This record gives sequence, structure tokens and C-alpha cells, in this order.
Amino acid sequence: MEEECNNPAHDHSNPLANLDQETQQQIQELQMMEQSFQQLLMQKNAFSMESNETDLIIKEVEKTEGEVSRIIGNQVVIKATKEEIITDMKKKKELIEIRMKTIDEQEKEFSEKMESLREEVMKKIQG
Repeated sequence: MEEECNNPAHDHSNPLANLDQETQQQIQELQMMEQSFQQLLMQKNAFSMESNETDLIIKEVEKTEGEVSRIIGNQVVIKATKEEIITDMKKKKELIEIRMKTIDEQEKEFSEKMESLREEVMKKIQG
């Protein structure tokens, strides 16, 4: 004969309700890590687009003959030499690549931590 369980800690409709406090905290930590990871991927995507745009600018300026102008903000257009613009764009590209490398390292670290935590939580959930 089965006993009816009135203990709210054994709520069968919510499988997470009967997990210990530590596991519930790990699940929350995992969710926060996943959000941070998504933000990191959005940053990476933005830098990738900026990098592609910088490559395009370098290519276009290199094949330009004559006078070159540069837009400062959204207001001012100034004359510049091809060399100045190419030098600036190459410096910008270098900085973007450094930032992308850092993001790649963070992405790898996040992935490993999340995978480890996910495995730990799944073991507890599955018993």
C-alpha cells in the first residue's frame, strides 16, 4: 500500500523542488553563466563585424587614387592621407584581434566550466 506524500519537498510536478540547496544554487549559477556566455558571443559577433569592416576600409583605401577623406563622428569630414588611414585601420585591426583572442579564451573557459557544472547537476538530478 502506497503512502500519500504530503511533504512539499517531494513535489513531483517540479523535479527541481526536491534537489538540495547546493544543486539549486548550481542550476542558478549555470543559468547566469549561460546568459554571460550569450553576451560574450554577441560581443564576439560585433567585433567580427567590425574586423570585416576594417578589412574592407583598408582594401578600398589602398586602391583609391587621389584625395581621401575621413568622417569624424557623424559631423565632420577631414582630408587625410591614404597612409594615415591605412595605419590607423591596421592599428584598429590589431586591437580588435587582441580583443577577439581574449574573447576566444573566455569562451573556452566558460564552455569548460559550464560543461563541468552541467554534468555535476545532471548527476544529482538523475540520482
